[in-house]
Amino acid sequence: MSNSLFKDFDPVSAKQWKQKIQADLKGADYNDALVWQSLEGVHVRPTYHADDFEATPTTIPGHPEQWSITQEIYIDDAAIANRLALDAVERGAEAILFTVENRFDLETVFKNFPFSTSGLYIDWKFLDEAFISDTISYLKEKNATVYHLIDVLGNLASSGNWFHNSAKDHTLLETLIKKFPVEHLISVSTSVYQNAGANMVQQLAYGLAHANEYLNHFDPSKQNASPPITFTVAVGSNYFFEIAKIRALRMLFASLASAYNTPTTCHIIALPSRRNKTLYDYNVNMLRTTTECMAATLGGANSVCNLPYDALYHKSNEFGERIARNQLLILKNESYFDAVSNPADGSYYIETLTHQLAEKALELFKSIEKGGGLLSQLKEGTLQKKIKESAQKEQDWFDEGKIVLLGTNKYPNKADQMKHDLELFPFVKTNKRKTEIAPIIAKRLSENVEQERLSHE
Repeated sequence: MSNSLFKDFDPVSAKQWKQKIQADLKGADYNDALVWQSLEGVHVRPTYHADDFEATPTTIPGHPEQWSITQEIYIDDAAIANRLALDAVERGAEAILFTVENRFDLETVFKNFPFSTSGLYIDWKFLDEAFISDTISYLKEKNATVYHLIDVLGNLASSGNWFHNSAKDHTLLETLIKKFPVEHLISVSTSVYQNAGANMVQQLAYGLAHANEYLNHFDPSKQNASPPITFTVAVGSNYFFEIAKIRALRMLFASLASAYNTPTTCHIIALPSRRNKTLYDYNVNMLRTTTECMAATLGGANSVCNLPYDALYHKSNEFGERIARNQLLILKNESYFDAVSNPADGSYYIETLTHQLAEKALELFKSIEKGGGLLSQLKEGTLQKKIKESAQKEQDWFDEGKIVLLGTNKYPNKADQMKHDLELFPFVKTNKRKTEIAPIIAKRLSENVEQERLSHE
């Protein structure tokens, strides 16, 4: 069919396209007029052609055949968490992400949970070896599919402190890995870096260095096990770049894991970024999260957990969570985002972005390792400084209008009032406390604008 359709048309080379573009520019400079540079320093051209792309389509290690619709539930009251989980599964969620900060009653939380058909993620915000062991054993008896998100380095990076201390945290994690060698226990959160303003090259390089700290410490040759790694990735609104970012992460991790002679595939759970979400004209957040979830599925995330449009200022509520879940249901069941595995395969633009991001990230990763590794540079404050520089550059672009957040720095609705709707504090909280390192603090681009508007309501 395709041969019949195009047989009457001569092929057009990359050179011919560029000549046509130059003619249409009528003397204007090609680079100045049509080539733009991203925050990562990647130059984006107006056209990508097979003539410019010599390599064959990249085989992405571990790219999943399917992705799961996931809903996050915070465990405060065990009975409420159970009710919310069962309701979410009944309404279409295929996995539940439980976020926990304290011990909870296992029987109550998991009562009647359909372990055979629904997956589980448990994001551990505390490190209690005895309770985590009990939880793992309990869920093993239920034949549950579980990914335990334990990230001692991520906790250090975001809070400035260890759960206990460096030695104890690593000892407890090592004990868990020895007891449960095939369980998914180690997590790497690159969302810590993204939500603080790190660009994509930094996110990839820091995530790789982050994983390398774990692989180096829990060397499979010493542990007689290959602890699987789960990445938590925050996805922003730069659509094609975000698709390429997830693909590049799989490529980079495969290269790193092969050096340790450990499985080269990783599991990725993706969530929309908070950095570009806004308080005013909050319904636009639904458009942003839809784009970000689309990028996550096309990039190759195993699981996508959407962010409710009102999560910045409303406490957990049924309406916001239902809308977030329905966005994913529409993508999967009505827009057929699960119909083709790896649909980005062979796209000259995405393939080029994937390789450019991977190459830049690998170069940065090598410089981090040369400088002592991620942990050393966190203690020195080097990574925090680099992220602040990147965040400031992005903030400048937002302030100048180069980055547009509709309803906030472009076409704002001056009549929009939010002061009396705030159930949660939507800005960076400053709590003076003693920390071992300077924490990497998440901050949204629109915070200054929003605080100024709130002060005049």
